[in-house]
Amino acid sequence: MARMLHQYFKNGGLLNTSNRFLLQQRNGALNLYFIQRQNLGCTVIRSCVNSREQSSPVRVRFAPSPTGELHLGGFRTALYNYLFAKKHGGQFLLRIEDTDQTRLVPGAAQKLETILDWLHTPPDESPTKDRGEAGPYVQSQRLHLYNKEINEMIANGSAYRCFCTEKRLEILRKESAKMRVPNIYDRRCMNLTESEIEEKLASRASFTVRFKLTPFQEGFKDMVYGEVHHDVHSLEGDPIIMKSDGYPTYHLANVVDDHLMNISHVLRGVEWQVSTPKHILMYRALGWTPPQFGHLPLILNADGSKLSKRQNDMHIRTLQEASYDPVAILNFVTLLGGGFDKEYSLKNIFTTEELITHFDASKINTNGGRIEMERLAEINNNLLKQKFSSNKNEFLQECKAYILASYNEADVNTNLEVKISWALDRIKTIKDLIKSEFLFLWNINTTCLEEFTCDIKVLSKVIDIFSKSNDFKSFQNNIRKYCKEQNLKMPMIMKDVRIMLTGKSEGPPIKEIFDLIGKDSCLQRMKISLS
Repeated sequence: MARMLHQYFKNGGLLNTSNRFLLQQRNGALNLYFIQRQNLGCTVIRSCVNSREQSSPVRVRFAPSPTGELHLGGFRTALYNYLFAKKHGGQFLLRIEDTDQTRLVPGAAQKLETILDWLHTPPDESPTKDRGEAGPYVQSQRLHLYNKEINEMIANGSAYRCFCTEKRLEILRKESAKMRVPNIYDRRCMNLTESEIEEKLASRASFTVRFKLTPFQEGFKDMVYGEVHHDVHSLEGDPIIMKSDGYPTYHLANVVDDHLMNISHVLRGVEWQVSTPKHILMYRALGWTPPQFGHLPLILNADGSKLSKRQNDMHIRTLQEASYDPVAILNFVTLLGGGFDKEYSLKNIFTTEELITHFDASKINTNGGRIEMERLAEINNNLLKQKFSSNKNEFLQECKAYILASYNEADVNTNLEVKISWALDRIKTIKDLIKSEFLFLWNINTTCLEEFTCDIKVLSKVIDIFSKSNDFKSFQNNIRKYCKEQNLKMPMIMKDVRIMLTGKSEGPPIKEIFDLIGKDSCLQRMKISLS
């Protein structure tokens, strides 16, 4: 095959004394490179053919930094990677990108995997599920791999050491700002001679490593956005790919890791789209086949402002503590980027398996999705109602256990089904069942929370009338008659009745309270309230 390709390009005039080609097969991919001798004396490697075998398995990754809690935006990336992998019978990897050692939060990496498991999107490979093939899955444990590729890039001329001090770089930044031009590194260190480099290394001078950008005008095909053109060579300076502390930057680490872990598709936030051309150039410089890239749209606040990682109400942990169901969160997050038919609605609550079936990457949106938390509340409420109708006994036991975990003296045996059915139209999560306005259901703190309006003697007579009434309607008629005889205002008396039953002057209609807790319980509470 190599001979056939050689003759083909020779006949086409592409091969001459200054050009030659290299055919390489690596990790199931066939790569053809032109090696062109430049006047500057350095060798630039360009890929002409870079085709990954169609039969290669789908492998995707979620690669968060352990710098805090996982938020809804980060989980959207994880979820779409998970759905894409499972839709195509592939693997979903969790990789911890901890190369920025200054921002690490102790324990964050472990929490990330625990949260993914809770959300029914467990990784197939991760720091705790190291299969021994692609690991380790923590970048700080892979420094030797990055160093190897750095040395190769320096050797082939696609990267160079930069000895510029921070002071000089700051001067360049200020000059660029003053001239109102992009801050593009002037490549001063790229032109150092071998002897100058050796001298600086011998003196232990601090240095970084920069990748030498080359023209990238052909663009690339984004799985979501289609053709994307961003010529990093003319718009950006040579990026630092190895910091002075020996740790790689994201640009190098993600390229090396994705290649060595055989990642076939990269689904990440659209903020990384402008960096993709430099990543593709790095793949070419190393003689590797790039994966397919797809970028997910921005997630915005309801007012259109950019979502911040520091918004606590957007953290998965906060939603978990608020007792939102993981299935509700899954369905809510799918509303923030598309990927499903237009018929998809808030009332359609899918399991993880059903989401996998319905997911279609070609239907991912390009416009930013606004995050409206009230939609999550609606989905969670619909899910609770679904549980109540489909598996009533199990759901009632779940509610019962939750209430007793908070109040071990709660009355959860009287009219539990009736109470839960009534509450379902008024709550967002199970946790709402123990909010102050619902505590009267469980006979908790229902006495003396507010002062009575009427005299104690009057209220004692009201209790006596209540005990002798057959039902609530007859109680109302008897109280109306009593008020007329004693020249009392019925609304004031009924307000005090509500305080006796619930501990508060405001709340649901007394008729509803009567139906929920029953006459005997009402009478008992009324007597206790005056004792």
